[in-house]
Amino acid sequence: MSVRKYEGIKTDGEKVVRVTDHLAVEHPLSISVNAEPFTLTMHTPGYEEDLIRGLLFSEGVYKKREGKLHIDITETSDEDYISKVNVHIAEGDFDKSQINKRNLLSVASCGICGRTELQDFSPKGAHYGSSEGAHYGSSEGELGLMGMFECLRGGQVGFELSGGSHAAGAFDKEGKMLVSREDIGRHNAVDKVVGHLLNSGKLKEAKYLLVSGRVSYEIVTKCFTAGIPILAAVSAPSSLAVDFAKELGITLYGFCRENRATRYS
Repeated sequence: MSVRKYEGIKTDGEKVVRVTDHLAVEHPLSISVNAEPFTLTMHTPGYEEDLIRGLLFSEGVYKKREGKLHIDITETSDEDYISKVNVHIAEGDFDKSQINKRNLLSVASCGICGRTELQDFSPKGAHYGSSEGAHYGSSEGELGLMGMFECLRGGQVGFELSGGSHAAGAFDKEGKMLVSREDIGRHNAVDKVVGHLLNSGKLKEAKYLLVSGRVSYEIVTKCFTAGIPILAAVSAPSSLAVDFAKELGITLYGFCRENRATRYS
């Protein structure tokens, strides 16, 4: 997990002290596809290959589920963070029409903010991939979710240090964690998880996607595109997230903490 030390002056009641805190790194990553600019996303350095694969998959640019992408690193920072990459994709293997759906800035807190248009704010108007396995309607697993969240929380090293990173994790039908990733951006953490599942050939094993923060409609669509039937979050879903989950057949849980969970769809 990429963190950096910063000094500050902390006020606690009448007490004022100088402190040194660890803060999560937010660094720009410029992504081009076949030398054509695609997006500039603010991310926490690490697992860039997973992030890029997951992002291109969820955006509908590159939908193949087998093999790995050919990625060239074209620029790094003074701290050796990856700043620019070029992804090589064979003609016919990607959807060129999706390349211009984003402008050049995608902030860490909200992936949709980098798009040039919102298409249609309804599930039927959006672009999705496979819906395989995305129609579980059972309420089973509320208690099992607590154990999964404990497992996810145990791996949040960046959050322990900085308090400023989000986590996402994928679990199989038995509740075994397949992968977890952290990032300053909620959607980046999800893309890193999906990207790893694609790169490792384990996407079909994923039945639960857990996230440490709130759920936006975009995270629901990423879950659906990946074919993961159950999505659970520590915090609240948005109204549009619930609407999309109902329309797409995703089982959506919110407020999964302190042995409680609310199922919205």
